[in-house]
Amino acid sequence: MKKSILITLFLLVTFISKSISAQELSPYILVGESPNSLNETEQKVTDALKASGFEILGQYNAENNQTLKVIVYSRKDLQEITLKVKDRGALAAALKVGLKADGPGTTISYLNPEYLFQAYLRDAYDSHKVGLIKVSSDVKAALSPLGNKNTGFGGSMTAEDLREYHYKMMMPYFTDPVELKEFSSFEEGVKTIENNLKSQKGATQLVYSLKFNDQKVAVFGIAFLDEEKGEKQFLPVIGEDHLAAMPYEIIIEGKKATMLHGRYRIALHWPELTMGTFMKIRSTPGDYKDAFEALCE
Repeated sequence: MKKSILITLFLLVTFISKSISAQELSPYILVGESPNSLNETEQKVTDALKASGFEILGQYNAENNQTLKVIVYSRKDLQEITLKVKDRGALAAALKVGLKADGPGTTISYLNPEYLFQAYLRDAYDSHKVGLIKVSSDVKAALSPLGNKNTGFGGSMTAEDLREYHYKMMMPYFTDPVELKEFSSFEEGVKTIENNLKSQKGATQLVYSLKFNDQKVAVFGIAFLDEEKGEKQFLPVIGEDHLAAMPYEIIIEGKKATMLHGRYRIALHWPELTMGTFMKIRSTPGDYKDAFEALCE
């Protein structure tokens, strides 16, 4: 009996994973419109996620705008999986919900876990698909009751395209990160970045951190609130509906601190972005690089 159950489970997961690889994945899921205020909706979202075993890592108002809220969450099983992917896999451990106050109600959306896993874990996804599918399913089950839409938006790509994603010819891939600094030790790197974030150097603000000292891996999710170069300048141009893309991250692996290239990360999270619109924020990748390099000094 036990053997037949395991075989059935294996076949089911195989079927689901094949379906996922063939279908088009959208970067975001629109849960729907809540009649409640942003603060009330935030509480309902966090309660729903916690009930499914997720931990709330942090939250903040994107752009410093009180009508925009990002909630960052994770779970131990997801962290254990992503840590096994040595090339910046831990970036996929942090998932995000976006809340946008529209009049008296609030729009709820979230970053599609499957989209992120395929892009950030790439071929390593296949080795951990059972656990990753469970995480995605649990997120959907937790948040779906909060709205009546539950539809993808923001574009679509196949898993194969996501694993090799780059915006245009000659543009960077996931495997072309920006190297910010090599420290003398992992501990020095963490301490340096934490101290700079405490002083909010360069109009930055720590939203969340994940530190895995035994594996010498740390992820910092960082709000960039500079009035002239930060989120307030580029998010309204490329689309605030995608606010669950935020915040941007620095990752330390061993002694080296890196970030995903802006021309990769921004394009990945706004896949429908036209070149004309991208050119309107052409300074943003460099602005982030400068701000994050300063956090490493």
